[in-house]
Amino acid sequence: MENNLKLVCFDGCKEFGKKVEKHLQRILDTDEELIIPIDEVKFNNGEGKIKINKTVRKQEIFLLSDPENHSVTYKMYGYLNHKSPDDHFMDVIRSLSAIRNQANSVSLIMPFLYSSRQHKRDGRESLDCAVALQLLVDMGVKNIITFDVHDSNVQNAIPCSSFDNFYPTNIILENFVENEDLKSEKLLAVSPDSGAIKRTNFYANMLGCQLGGHFEKERDLYHVVDGKNPILRHDYIGRDVNGMDIIIVDDMIASGESMIDVARELKKRGANKIYLMSAYCLFTKGIDVFQNAYDEGLFDRLYTTNLSYVMEEALGRPWIVQCDCSEYVAKIIHTFYIGGSVSPILDAKSPKLKAFAEEGYRRLSK
Repeated sequence: MENNLKLVCFDGCKEFGKKVEKHLQRILDTDEELIIPIDEVKFNNGEGKIKINKTVRKQEIFLLSDPENHSVTYKMYGYLNHKSPDDHFMDVIRSLSAIRNQANSVSLIMPFLYSSRQHKRDGRESLDCAVALQLLVDMGVKNIITFDVHDSNVQNAIPCSSFDNFYPTNIILENFVENEDLKSEKLLAVSPDSGAIKRTNFYANMLGCQLGGHFEKERDLYHVVDGKNPILRHDYIGRDVNGMDIIIVDDMIASGESMIDVARELKKRGANKIYLMSAYCLFTKGIDVFQNAYDEGLFDRLYTTNLSYVMEEALGRPWIVQCDCSEYVAKIIHTFYIGGSVSPILDAKSPKLKAFAEEGYRRLSK
């Protein structure tokens, strides 16, 4: 039977898409090219279009988009522009317009969900993520697949549509236990703020270690800098961290200044090794803040994924480990393609991670 699974990989995730394609070819036992070539055209005034260069009729299409890849550039009025999340999102919308309901189905894989930081409304402000989800559904997207979304409650904007939020936790922690010399009795998981407690507790459960505590942020509510209220200080609430190894967990790192402040506060309280973990590292103010913190001895390693773009200059540093999630994404795509259950993918653990967690649970149960 001819395979009708096809991928559309936008410029922001070409390299990642090729990795996913290779895993899918192995799973499907085929040498057939799965990626449909497209042209992403930009006119000199900044307008654009998407051209699909191969038929999509009767195909099961999976779009792969990375709205955070700012390394993609284009010329506008003679100036070199870097694609913004808005640019990437519009390319997705253009592709849906070009496909025009000719495919059997269209699914969107957007690991870092577009505008996911603008997911709730506190006043007279935009609700970008909810509006984007509704637009995608209205344009025929059958399944929206994302990873470690900032707030999963945003799926309430499309309550009757398919929205799946997966976590790269297993893959990050598998790399963690493989690379580090760890003892479960000396390991604590700490949340950088109250909003990340649930996520941090999940990591602690996966490792079989204790949830150490969390930090409360005191913000300057009278000023707004870069769209948010500046943090005045961090107050720690939790277990004694003296002599303990710490993992600090969050869904994303923007500038990184807040997470570095948390690491500094933990060091003041006698913490031993500190490991930072985040699905996404944006480095919105460059990598110097992390390089300086590493040189200062504030943290030992940063674990992240390749689900979204990471600056090339960061990847060569000794303090960062990028965990490959391409096989994980390929398995998810194949499961959706065949209409199978995702539980085996979600529950899978490497033998070493499983053994480490079981040892931790035995110790905690005593």
